Amino acid sequence: MKRKLTFLFLCFLAYAVIGWCYEVVLEVFIYQWGFTNRGFLFGPYCPVYGFGAVLLLFCLGKIKNQRKWYSPLLVFLGTVFLTTALELATSYAMEAVIGYWQWDYTKYAIQFDGRIALNPSIRFGLGGLFFLYGVQPVLEKIFAYLGENRCKKAAAVLFSVVFIDFIATMVYRVL
Repeated sequence: MKRKLTFLFLCFLAYAVIGWCYEVVLEVFIYQWGFTNRGFLFGPYCPVYGFGAVLLLFCLGKIKNQRKWYSPLLVFLGTVFLTTALELATSYAMEAVIGYWQWDYTKYAIQFDGRIALNPSIRFGLGGLFFLYGVQPVLEKIFAYLGENRCKKAAAVLFSVVFIDFIATMVYRVL
């Protein structure tokens, strides 16, 4: 069980960092708005991407591993549904805790209350395919190469960093 938690936390953090990088690339190079920290926390990670990836691993991992011709379609549709629901729930949670959410989809043609929109949901679906079929196997190989002890040590240090960041963020932004 401990090994599984270590693995899930390292996946969570890896995808949170990848999500932060994705957000920054969109903001700086695609939309050309300039750089801002796209995460809720101070560090270079967006926890919603980490939670989303772990959710996808739990809910869609078995479908992905079936290797049927239609598995990628089911993974795509499942990813669209799950990540959109997560984004909607996250927007309400952020609004309740800090008074706002960090994105605004009101300019998208098909959207709900500026919180979710079809265009990002499709991008999340494609991203989920990329994560589950491309990135996840690489992460699993890296974790296997590092071994259980190194992964546990890395997870402990990284958890401490993220936990301190979370406390600092709560003190600075909420209190």
